[in-house]
Amino acid sequence: MDFSDYILLVFLGFAAGFINIFAGGGSMLVVPFLIFLGLPANIANATNRIAILFQNTVSVFTFQQKKILDLRTDYKLLFPVLLGSIAGAFTAVDIQKEILEKIIGGLLIVMFFMVGLNPNAGIRAKAEKAGNKHPLLRFFIFFAIGFYGGFIQIGVGFFLLAGLVLGCGFDLLKANAVKIFLVLSYTLIALVIFIFYDLIDWKAGLILACGNMSGAWLGTRLSIKWGATYIRYILLAALLIVALKLFGLF
Repeated sequence: MDFSDYILLVFLGFAAGFINIFAGGGSMLVVPFLIFLGLPANIANATNRIAILFQNTVSVFTFQQKKILDLRTDYKLLFPVLLGSIAGAFTAVDIQKEILEKIIGGLLIVMFFMVGLNPNAGIRAKAEKAGNKHPLLRFFIFFAIGFYGGFIQIGVGFFLLAGLVLGCGFDLLKANAVKIFLVLSYTLIALVIFIFYDLIDWKAGLILACGNMSGAWLGTRLSIKWGATYIRYILLAALLIVALKLFGLF
């Protein structure tokens, strides 16, 4: 990477941090871009977690200040999410980078249609009707989400929002705050595993984190007043281009 690449990383991190705070999906841009810059897929996947860690630390602190997040009561889903993330991170370590690239490409196609269909609108419409699921079912749901987050991270915010609103009955603002807390928690675990296996590009990760933190700071404050719908149009074009590139179509 040269100096201009690092400048782009800062701006990309800002956009990703901003998008992640509203709903999720910033990693859809970051991980493929790191691959474009020459990082192997497994290192790009791991390096992105540094930015996620710093980004969500800023947001959790801000949501606590705004009294939207209360860690004394909002920790109850941590156990299944952390267990799942450990299994997911070890799976990501063992998988071949060529296979991981194809998985990322496939997920981006899926996320393209999820974003295009605007899943948050459906979540919002059902928020008031959602009831608490059986504890065992809720455990497996959040274990699976934790596994996915530890493994790949891309788009995990969409799944967490759906689980928190439809499975736990949270309103969207509260669900968004809890989502960020859960992602911060499992990212710590996943990052330790990736560091142990020497899969982190520290320079790229820390530069990216500077942008993510700035975007998260702004996004957290605006998320209370704004919706996330307009952001999906930015993601749609990028998702399609990146997915086609990962599949080698151009």
